[in-house]
Amino acid sequence: MRRRSYVSSVRDVAAAEKRDRVIDAAAKSLRKHAGIASFSLENVAKAAGVTRLTVYNQFGSRRALLEAVFDEIARQGGLAGIADAMAMADPRAALDRLIEIFCTFWSRDAAVGRLHDAMATDPEFAATLVERNERRRKAVGALVGRIAGKTASRRSRQDAVDLIFALTSYAMFAMLSKGRSAGEVRAVVKSACRGVLHSLLPERPAADRPKA
Repeated sequence: MRRRSYVSSVRDVAAAEKRDRVIDAAAKSLRKHAGIASFSLENVAKAAGVTRLTVYNQFGSRRALLEAVFDEIARQGGLAGIADAMAMADPRAALDRLIEIFCTFWSRDAAVGRLHDAMATDPEFAATLVERNERRRKAVGALVGRIAGKTASRRSRQDAVDLIFALTSYAMFAMLSKGRSAGEVRAVVKSACRGVLHSLLPERPAADRPKA
């Protein structure tokens, strides 16, 4: 039994290493200028030095491989910090932190931009990105709800969520990045989001505000 356990452990480690190699090769493919057009299980397998069957057995489909790549990019890009931001007592400070996290993420890896550029031409990429972007909308919605409390109308809250969701998107970051540093982009987005909150959501009474 010990022998079998040892063999199994070695195989698990080897499989994990091979999976990491495939994910790394897939991410590198996406960072290339022609990465979207050439992205396939076969090409990724060749780049990783494994067979297409190995990639298929590990992931099952191109979409699943993309999901795994996105997860790794998100991990390296600091999106794990979203949970800590959402737990902050002051929702306005939490929103500022959320903006910082996403601005850093949008600017960190060229693969992020390639994937967003591909949404118009590749339905599979688009479906994956839309699903992940909706998680950002939910986070924004939760913070707007905490900021507004019961003092704002449903329409005002929804307008605020939609506008902040757009302001924190990759498309907005890419547009604002032309001629601006990453720090300047963060400042602009924060200012715009605060303007949205000020114009659409009434100020809550001091007694109802969260304690720092």
